[in-house]
Amino acid sequence: MNGLHEERVTRKGSDPLLQTARGKLQTQRSKVNDQINRELRMRAGAENLYRATSNKKLKETVALELSFVNSSLQLLKEELSDLNSSMEVYQNNSATLSVPMIPLGLKETKEVDFTSPFKDFISEHYSESGDNYHVEIQELNELRQAMRTPQKNDNGVELLLQYYNQLYFVEKRFFPSERSLGIYFQWYDSLTGVPNAQKTMGFEKGCVLFNVGALYTQIGARQDRMKLEGIDSAIDSFQRAAGAFYCLREKFSHAPSMDMQPESLVMLIKLMLSQAQECVFEKRVLGGIEDGIQNYLEVAHEAAKVSEAYEQTHKLMASRLRDYVPFSWISMVKVKSQHFQALSHYYTAVGLLDQKDSGDADMLSKLFCGLHTESAVASISKQPPVKFEERKALGKAHLREALVLHEDALSVHNLCKQLRKIDTFQEVLRHAHDRSLIKFSDLEEEDDFSEMITVPDIIPVTKQTVNPTLLDFAKHKVKDLFEKLGPLAIFSAKHNWTAPRIIQLSRTEDQGYGFSVRGNSPVIVAAVEAGSKAEEAGMKVGDFIVSIGDTDTKCSKHEEIVSLIKASGGHLTFKLVTPMDTNYLEPQHSQSVPSTPGAVIRMQSPTSTATSTRSTKSNRIKLSANLFKKKEKKRNKSDSSDSMNGLVSR
Repeated sequence: MNGLHEERVTRKGSDPLLQTARGKLQTQRSKVNDQINRELRMRAGAENLYRATSNKKLKETVALELSFVNSSLQLLKEELSDLNSSMEVYQNNSATLSVPMIPLGLKETKEVDFTSPFKDFISEHYSESGDNYHVEIQELNELRQAMRTPQKNDNGVELLLQYYNQLYFVEKRFFPSERSLGIYFQWYDSLTGVPNAQKTMGFEKGCVLFNVGALYTQIGARQDRMKLEGIDSAIDSFQRAAGAFYCLREKFSHAPSMDMQPESLVMLIKLMLSQAQECVFEKRVLGGIEDGIQNYLEVAHEAAKVSEAYEQTHKLMASRLRDYVPFSWISMVKVKSQHFQALSHYYTAVGLLDQKDSGDADMLSKLFCGLHTESAVASISKQPPVKFEERKALGKAHLREALVLHEDALSVHNLCKQLRKIDTFQEVLRHAHDRSLIKFSDLEEEDDFSEMITVPDIIPVTKQTVNPTLLDFAKHKVKDLFEKLGPLAIFSAKHNWTAPRIIQLSRTEDQGYGFSVRGNSPVIVAAVEAGSKAEEAGMKVGDFIVSIGDTDTKCSKHEEIVSLIKASGGHLTFKLVTPMDTNYLEPQHSQSVPSTPGAVIRMQSPTSTATSTRSTKSNRIKLSANLFKKKEKKRNKSDSSDSMNGLVSR
């Protein structure tokens, strides 16, 4: 046991100490969920009693009890919301004035022991002793245990994807479509902590893929966005998170947990891309903005693009997901939408009022036509503001709009208890508001009786479009832990063959073995001569040679089989199996490495496909029995190489 614990500690990409903090959080969430379920049952019972009874006094008592139950439910839901919406722990502490990002917690899972089910399946299906694969099963157990606590860096992502790719082999080896091994994979919802258990490998793979995306959100949120490399890393991480959720939505279906439902995944994809777009804005203003009205209006367009992205995310959250997504998330996304819309107006005003080239008629004409959105309520002229007074009035109107939006953002922020705890966020919002207020106050004049201008929004435009970055599963290569069972395309859970049988053959000077073979891994009996010793011993066309003597030959090449036969003298002991569902003498096609799922995978019923490439007719070159005798006649080089491709004994 100590050795196992040591392995878990030292496995690259895993930090078992993370399990302590996350385990406490999961325990708290489980307790609160249990209490909520208990209160809901009590409320349902009380409501049924209230409807059923005609006793007035009893009705009053039940009504009073219902009020207490509803109050308890409200308090428990608020407590659960606090647990589910913790964001501060994932932020970068050095970025004192960075707007916080929304990370996603990992799905927790209970430990799974593959030992007994896999050993039983190996004995039953593969007709081998399960004890011969104890080391491999233990390594799989340890790999799964390690991936429960991945580090918040690229090594943690690598660990998760290694396990995900290993599941490709495990599913094909041990999970047939027509039966279950009785292994339950229990995972908890990322946001609510509600447990879900399934016996399908599709559910296990989907949850691991979800955690890949969730881990990327944490990596992105932890970046120091006061530095260029930190911003670039954050953009990349959020795009990769969106890519993981996109793959999960496209390739997996019928998820039992809410966090992996299609509408939840669409929202998460949009949220991650919104945060990546926010990082693009931060990259644009990092180090300050160069002088010139064009530069300031470009920044205004970028801010409007971020606002648009968050507004779309807010609509997704506030519709069907309102009762599921934490209130603090909905509030933060709304605040960010208003905050960046306010910034778009602010930077437009600064460009019009403070830049020396703002009076350039040609420049204004070029920029002004693509500045504002179409609006039915706007009262500005469509002509560029060439005169200073026109620019002043327009800039003042944009500042007024910025102030209104900043105040709305602060109001929404202050209504959310969880957001009020994030001091950095409030400081950023307050700083932006005060900056706009000071600028507006400088322009305000007591005797200014000019007509108030209503300005439209700024057109959202970006110079760096963000999109989901799809995961490259083939990049994270893994070795099939159970390769000793034989080539995956043949020896898998979906294929069946007869029980192994032992045959013994001897040849003499006058009579050979009487069979021919072809192919590789495993070698197949291609022909058996009528009346030969091979036929008498029970060898059949299409049999797999799985061992010769004490040597396992399931993965042996044709040349290796020939060498073993030559080295055996005149006596051979074969172990053979006969495939029951496929004719492997016909050409097949193979895909034996993990890749992006090509078809939709149900999380409630496993699917698997496996085919293989067999040798073609050109590999069937027959030789005489003289191959196994000392031969004085010299053979040329080409004859010698051909002799490795086929074998006939008479």
